[in-house]
Amino acid sequence: MDDKHMQIGEVAARTELSLRTIRHYEETGLVVPSARSRGGFRLYTETDVQRLMVIRRMKPLGFTLDQMRDLLDATDRLDADRDLGAAEREALLGRVREYQQATTEQVDKLRVQLARAEDFAATLGARLERNVPAARP
Repeated sequence: MDDKHMQIGEVAARTELSLRTIRHYEETGLVVPSARSRGGFRLYTETDVQRLMVIRRMKPLGFTLDQMRDLLDATDRLDADRDLGAAEREALLGRVREYQQATTEQVDKLRVQLARAEDFAATLGARLERNVPAARP
């Protein structure tokens, strides 16, 4: 893992999140900068960027901040603690599986919405073509 520290502007560019959004996630405790510069600037690591990417992917799928926090907690614990008991590990994996299933269900709903939107766009396009006068030679 790269220990390079990035300032918030670079993180915003990499994640395509606004500075305001990143600060909001800091205020809610979802992603806290790993360090601060001598001048007080927030400094982020690659791990912080990856956490923001998880949040960025969950947000449009309708997950709440509490759900994001819960998933990040479960994955953090799975990644950090190699000495988890079998029952605790299985409980954490169960939480992650629930989010994976909820994500799959949401993706299926979005596919239906996308198909309907594409059908509507095609219908409008066909209507326009029927009503545009033919070009004269």
